[in-house]
Amino acid sequence: MKLRKVTAAAAVVLALSTVATACGSDDKNDGGSSSGGGKTIKIGIKFDQPGIGQKTPQGYSGFDVDVATYIAKQLGYNANQIEWKESKSADRETMLQRGDVDFIAASYSINDERQKKVDFAGPYLLAHQDVLVRADDNSIKSPSDLNSKKLCSVTGSTSAQNVKDKLAPKANLQKYPTYSACLTGLQNGAIDALTTDDSILAGYASQAAFKGKLKLGGFKMTNENYGIGVKKGSDLKAKINTALEKMVSDGSWKQAVEKNFGPANYKYEPAPKIGNIVQ
Repeated sequence: MKLRKVTAAAAVVLALSTVATACGSDDKNDGGSSSGGGKTIKIGIKFDQPGIGQKTPQGYSGFDVDVATYIAKQLGYNANQIEWKESKSADRETMLQRGDVDFIAASYSINDERQKKVDFAGPYLLAHQDVLVRADDNSIKSPSDLNSKKLCSVTGSTSAQNVKDKLAPKANLQKYPTYSACLTGLQNGAIDALTTDDSILAGYASQAAFKGKLKLGGFKMTNENYGIGVKKGSDLKAKINTALEKMVSDGSWKQAVEKNFGPANYKYEPAPKIGNIVQ
């Protein structure tokens, strides 16, 4: 009887040891995390910018989504291993610093202040501040024509204020809570122009509801170098740069641009060279 008790106890110990070994052997890639027994990668994107990053009942779509998916594949992750996380503009640095995400692709302009807190791969797109106007409005041909016009400013944004301060001091700023509200105002004549990055504006103008009704001014008022944000000191930066270079060389980058912005006749810049920040 004593021998049988010892044998039973040993079997329990062996079983527990086997479970512990299995739990500790998750296959993790660099920058990835374990979830539900399989490796995953957490990527921050915008959820509310058509053409850039948007969450819909059908899934996730936009240029940043396509870029991030390509990068993830080069890092060893399939699309079903990606966990998409909403990255609002004010939260991006904190999300990276806390490790909430492995990287962020969310119309994330590289600037000196942000580079003090996080690292950037890229840039992967050179955008410019521009305006969106009604297609039949030929009165706005340059930034100075915005004087006396009703210019939409999304609450918390500095884009419209920059135009008023530097280019059109007599512009009549109209503050709306969202870009969608600005678009409604643009359609019904409550405002004359909406301003933010041309890539974001092109994404909105590419929507079926606005096809042929809106157009970009093409003013290129600022340079916005979009980068992939990573945690300070992360070795993902070099790996993502390699992935971005491949995306350009194999034609996938151009295909993604034309797919997401093409309907707006967006005159996009050539793919920027890695590390080349246009001031």
